[in-house]
Amino acid sequence: MFVLGITGGVGAGKSMVLTHLKEKYSAYVLEADALAKRLMEPGEPLFDAVVSAFGEEILTDGAIDRQRMAGLVFSDADKLECLNAIVHPGVKKYILRDIEEKKTDGHVKLYVIEAALLIQDGYDEICDELWYIHADEDTRVARIMESRGYSKERCEGMLKSQPDAAYFQVHTACTIDNSRDFSDTAAQIRKRLNLIEKSGIIACV
Repeated sequence: MFVLGITGGVGAGKSMVLTHLKEKYSAYVLEADALAKRLMEPGEPLFDAVVSAFGEEILTDGAIDRQRMAGLVFSDADKLECLNAIVHPGVKKYILRDIEEKKTDGHVKLYVIEAALLIQDGYDEICDELWYIHADEDTRVARIMESRGYSKERCEGMLKSQPDAAYFQVHTACTIDNSRDFSDTAAQIRKRLNLIEKSGIIACV
């Protein structure tokens, strides 16, 4: 089983790549942000730890209110650090266990992890290879404006707050340029997976 990490800035089109990998190559796709949300639901592993750290005022109808949580942590760097110290290790622990289970099962050939902080959180220790999904700034801004309805100025501000392309490229094995028609992106993905396939680790047919 080949474990592939996918990262990149907002608006780069990571979801498009994940969908393609799932549909074309039968990849098992795990999105870290979605997993974190699930693990903080009542009865899940992180729920009690988060409530214990931040108090029951973050709850609405017995569940963690994400808007209340966001308002609490994003205005306080220490509280955000506290939340990350609970959530990030918990997510990684789940992923490590899931990878071992999938390896033992033997049915998954390509296991894909998507995370915005893939590099910062040390997922290079888990993944066999990291890919950076790139798109030029104009394309990213246009995508965010369309998907979220934000102003151009707000979108540009979001991009400036994130690492630049050079940072991602230094820490990843492959850059997939998703700026143009997706057929071009798909060709780049196929080329890279063909190289991996030659190693005998996965079959990309």
